[in-house]
Amino acid sequence: MSAQVEFEGLIEYLHTNYDGVVGQMFGKKCIKVNGKAAVALFKDSLVFKLPEGTHGQAMALSGSILWDPSGKGRPMKEWVEVLTEHSTNYTKFADSAAGYVS
Repeated sequence: MSAQVEFEGLIEYLHTNYDGVVGQMFGKKCIKVNGKAAVALFKDSLVFKLPEGTHGQAMALSGSILWDPSGKGRPMKEWVEVLTEHSTNYTKFADSAAGYVS
């Protein structure tokens, strides 16, 4: 599935458990929980703001990197960009991100 389709699925999923709002962060579509960004759509990946334990799990996946939305070599330490080939983990990461920011 495409990152866009996966993102839309997470919107529906998180809406059932959290007061999530679709918005924008750095010009990218994102899902906010309690007014704080938790998940973002970026190119062909999804990006998650993750706490320490889940952060390490996400970073261990092939192709995962710290998110650098500006592309200027300034990655955001808590945000992990996860390729769609690992989409089976997206729900787990979305739950962790939503819990982390709420």
